[in-house]
Amino acid sequence: MTCIIGVVEKGQTYIGGDSALSTSGTWEVRAIKLPKVFRIGKFIIGFTGSPRLGQLLRYYLEIHPQGDETDEAYIVQTVIEAARKIFKEHGFAKVEDNVEEGGNFLLGYKGRLWWVDYAFSLCELTDSFDALGCGREYALGAMRALENLPPRERILKALEIVEHFSGAVKRPFLVLVDPEESEA
Repeated sequence: MTCIIGVVEKGQTYIGGDSALSTSGTWEVRAIKLPKVFRIGKFIIGFTGSPRLGQLLRYYLEIHPQGDETDEAYIVQTVIEAARKIFKEHGFAKVEDNVEEGGNFLLGYKGRLWWVDYAFSLCELTDSFDALGCGREYALGAMRALENLPPRERILKALEIVEHFSGAVKRPFLVLVDPEESEA
């Protein structure tokens, strides 16, 4: 299990996550070295669920440069379609009754935050933040309550709060920002 939190502020996207891995059917939770937040080109991705999801996105996803289409059209037509193809080719996608399911992840791009759900829908919420995974509700509440903090500090504090209430969230935490060169 895990918690991924994203926020947009002043044209920058921040995504942070924990390092928890819980075993199926037990209460065991351990920290893993596999980062659940990473960069691919101009994108930041934070994923929940199986480590295989993150590995497929991180090591197989090839994103072609954006043309003159809108950001949303580009992500839907290029990024999500590439992810769907990878999930199918590598046995990760689940298809039942002609309904395809993949993974759940946050995507930061050009100062915007998108949620890609299991049905490969692309959602941009009206709030400037979102969260996925275990403790999502705690994270959303914490992000709202901590609005006055700088984005990186806000995400880290929210992850600490979620860790306090959810046994499926574990340090170390990692926060990335886009654009990368603004990171300090």
